Amino acid sequence: MAAPSLCSPTLNSLSSLSLPTTSRLSLFPQTPYKLTLTKTSLFTTLSFPKAKSSDEIDTSFFDNVNPEDDIPFNPPEVPEDFVPPPSFDDGPPESDDEIAAAFEELYGPAYSGVSVLGNDVYVMDSKVKRDTGFGSGAKKEKVRDGFDERVVQVRRVTKVVKGGKQLRFRAVVVVGDKKGQVGVGVGKAKEVIAAVQKSAINARRNIVKVPMTKYSTFPHRSDADYGAAKVMLRPASPGTGVIAGGSVRIVLEMAGVENALGKQLGSNNALNNARATIIAVQKMRQFREVAEQRGIPMEELWK
Repeated sequence: MAAPSLCSPTLNSLSSLSLPTTSRLSLFPQTPYKLTLTKTSLFTTLSFPKAKSSDEIDTSFFDNVNPEDDIPFNPPEVPEDFVPPPSFDDGPPESDDEIAAAFEELYGPAYSGVSVLGNDVYVMDSKVKRDTGFGSGAKKEKVRDGFDERVVQVRRVTKVVKGGKQLRFRAVVVVGDKKGQVGVGVGKAKEVIAAVQKSAINARRNIVKVPMTKYSTFPHRSDADYGAAKVMLRPASPGTGVIAGGSVRIVLEMAGVENALGKQLGSNNALNNARATIIAVQKMRQFREVAEQRGIPMEELWK
């Protein structure tokens, strides 16, 4: 029976053990639980006090408060020796190394630019960039120079090489400010978006001036051809509108022509008809230009 005598000092020290378990987020104060140890011959039993029932909880605070009323918020007064912390924007700007170290501390080493195997995660194979365009920054913001873009045609073209066929996309785009300037461009690329961007850049390099009267029509008739495509342009009276089809109509609308007649003769190729329209427009001359060349006043041209 020596075992109880050996455990008695330990049991005496644990008999007055108390465990406070108050919660900081609790609305009601709680009393700390007191752990009571009962000594027996060889075993020790633990007993906890019973929790208070709903009837024993003090709810007198809510007797004089209506939840639907607007309860004013009275914050505590600021102490006299209180010094507000500096603003986040007032501090010195963090360097890239400090930002990378913070991300690495929060999310692990993958955000620092170095993978677990020691490889740089931002390095990409140049072949992948060249073939797919991923990571090359091909997507750019739209150029705001006053010119509107209109896609006339997008075709899939192929080039036969030794290893097979190379697939490309060809885009025909017409740009214009609808104030007398228009241009036609063509571009090819492996993606449609890249082809449209290249053709728009090419069209801006080939801007021409369209001569128009005060009625937004042509000064005189004009015919032109490009390859097998032939285009006929005729002036029209106010209120007629643009009566044309295909790429001829798109070119005239982007140039700002409101009253005109157009006709495609021969080939139905969109690119050739658009270029034939540009050539026909370049052949036109204003009345003042002809009067200056002939050395006569403009009134003589109207006789």
